[in-house]
Amino acid sequence: MRAPDRRLAAAALLAAAGFLTPALAPTPAMAQDVPDLAAAKAEGKVVWYTSTPIEEAQKIAALFRTETGIAVELFRSGGSQILSRFQQEIGAGRVAVDVLTHSDPAAARAMAKKGLFVPFRPTNFDRVPDAAKAADGSFIGQRLNMMTHYLRTDKVAPADEPKTWDDLTAPKYKGRLAMADPSFTSLQVSVVGMMSKLRGWGFYEKLRLNDVMIVPGNQQVSDLLKRSERLIAVGALDSYAADLKAAGHPIKTLYPPDGVFVIPSPTAVVKGSPNPNAAKLFAQFMIGDEVQSLFPADGGYSARIDIKAPEGSPGLKSLNIIAVDDDYVEREGARIKKRFNEIFQ
Repeated sequence: MRAPDRRLAAAALLAAAGFLTPALAPTPAMAQDVPDLAAAKAEGKVVWYTSTPIEEAQKIAALFRTETGIAVELFRSGGSQILSRFQQEIGAGRVAVDVLTHSDPAAARAMAKKGLFVPFRPTNFDRVPDAAKAADGSFIGQRLNMMTHYLRTDKVAPADEPKTWDDLTAPKYKGRLAMADPSFTSLQVSVVGMMSKLRGWGFYEKLRLNDVMIVPGNQQVSDLLKRSERLIAVGALDSYAADLKAAGHPIKTLYPPDGVFVIPSPTAVVKGSPNPNAAKLFAQFMIGDEVQSLFPADGGYSARIDIKAPEGSPGLKSLNIIAVDDDYVEREGARIKKRFNEIFQ
């Protein structure tokens, strides 16, 4: 498909999904599932596996406990690691987690097909675009993740900023680049999968020749730029750039004309979990006003279409957003990770 066609396809997908809607459009009335508050409080805790950035995850857990009195037992790691642990436990016939939040929509779809999640449509379900949830409520987007590039402005002159993804393969960026590993962070599975599909694996082979540093996750990419050990984050999570800016670091986020990625982070209530009522209450809490307003306040994008973009960041409709083929990523996920590791080992 030619590049203009890809832009049109992405725009059509996002418009249909509601990502380009500036305000909440009227939707047909839909019955909402109501958690049993008394039963949730009797259970007393909820176990949450999540790839949500650690400070935000801790804030969400603290807010939930303050509001409900229910403790959150938190296991936080990269999305791919979260999914690996969950699948190992399921394979062993053990369900230890109540709520699962990661950033691999293709994996969420695959697990929903296997019946691993409880369909649940809580309050505000209609305010999350269709592309970020399952119609039956098997999973629902907790937030939207902007995946693009950011750099240190004190080390990279405006004239030297990469304008496109292909610019990153230029020799002048050798030894300056950092990128997360799809074997650790599930966001990268979608990014690497689509970039290799659209550009071929030669794109990553050229990045390897440019001595891009591969680290486990987006936190480690951010740390490298914070210490000026690397100067440009490649296909990285924009909310970490916002954190660096807020801390006073000279950081600029780039929005290349050949596209950025916007990837939902699915949340699901796990079937057969130890605290099923607290799980539903917590899942509902995460798409409530308080938590959804927390993401843009921290520089990220809410999953809800009625909540504005973070201050200083562009609205989604102003960007060229690369559509993710979830069927392809689901089918080829293992091969994507394997080939990436072969190139960068």
